[in-house]
Amino acid sequence: MKSAKRVPIPARGVDYRGKIVLAPMVRSGELSSRLLALHYGADLVWGPETVDRSMIGTTRKVNEHLSTIDFTRLPSHGSKDPRQDQKESLIYRLHPEKEGKRLIFQIGTSDPERAVQAARIVAADVAGIDVNAGCPKPFSTSGGMGAALLQTPDKLCSILEALVKEISTEFEIGISVKIRLLETAELTEVLVRRLCATGITGLTVHCRTTPMRPRERAIRGQLKMIANICRESGVACLMNGDVETRAQAEQLITEFGVDGAMIATAAETNSSCFRSEANGGVAPWKEVVEHYIKTALEVENRFGNTKYLLNHLIPGKQAVYREVTTSRSYHQVCQMLGFEHLEAQAKEIDKKLGITSETQDQGRRGKKNKSAMAAGGNQAKIRSVQAEEKKSRSERGIQNQPIAAVDI
Repeated sequence: MKSAKRVPIPARGVDYRGKIVLAPMVRSGELSSRLLALHYGADLVWGPETVDRSMIGTTRKVNEHLSTIDFTRLPSHGSKDPRQDQKESLIYRLHPEKEGKRLIFQIGTSDPERAVQAARIVAADVAGIDVNAGCPKPFSTSGGMGAALLQTPDKLCSILEALVKEISTEFEIGISVKIRLLETAELTEVLVRRLCATGITGLTVHCRTTPMRPRERAIRGQLKMIANICRESGVACLMNGDVETRAQAEQLITEFGVDGAMIATAAETNSSCFRSEANGGVAPWKEVVEHYIKTALEVENRFGNTKYLLNHLIPGKQAVYREVTTSRSYHQVCQMLGFEHLEAQAKEIDKKLGITSETQDQGRRGKKNKSAMAAGGNQAKIRSVQAEEKKSRSERGIQNQPIAAVDI
């Protein structure tokens, strides 16, 4: 029997075949979340979409204290007075030892030259570059990125070809793309054939069309066709959409003939979904939360982002859930959850992050606003997280983004 064709995997790249991976998700794909997924068995992790313009102009710095590599830049809206020190904004942080060989950097782009320019900055520190051609949200499509690229296949192919020619060759890593289904199977087939001819090593298909939302069930009727085209071209094919556990992922891989699977929402709710049944399966929420907080403290994750993830990891029916939505510091969270052994470290990290009793008091005073109280728990949570995450989203080139996590 003739062996299946395979696009050669570059020396520093990874083969997506047989992998169950963390999907790229805005806010839910920061370093602490990626490390949590890897801890529980994810084979690879995608970082959140980072827009090309936000990476261009960053400075790569080795953070010896955290053992991370940080990409930072001065804020574009900062003071122009040279006498005033400006704090650099953190655009992207990765951990080379713990995730570098398993981290795929997803780029938001609509231009081949900018894509190459941005990818070149981070390519030496990651295992692959993935182009986002599937996000349906306006912050991406309005710039011709994300799912908008599905309507401009010539542009999408030119971006992938440029990355394959410039980045894959120079840095010896693979280039991949993440798409959604088109309006008909025939249109999807034509697009997939074109994409597979660009030299990419992997293609992920989110089994929904652009207008569909997460609450609508994934469409898997085209998967076998897509998998067959990828196999003919030697390109690894991953599926995404309503995959909830490793066991289910393995079953779907067998059923539809794809090479791997990507988990999004289920990982946001409980990252132990990557763990096999033989290794314990899905863990109790409090165990996962404890490990997440430990990880967030170790990498000094922004508290606003940590709090956002906790509001997903902690079941809404738990009494402590509502308490955590009002928290203003790592120390408060550890007290609320009964993690006394983490309180000292939490206090230290709060201090490093500039979270003081004064800022916490200001937050509590803000919570007393009658209209905010009347809005209920979810609205209070949204405002709190939105305020703390707004700056970060802007710095990453992501504007007007809704508060719910975005699977991109």
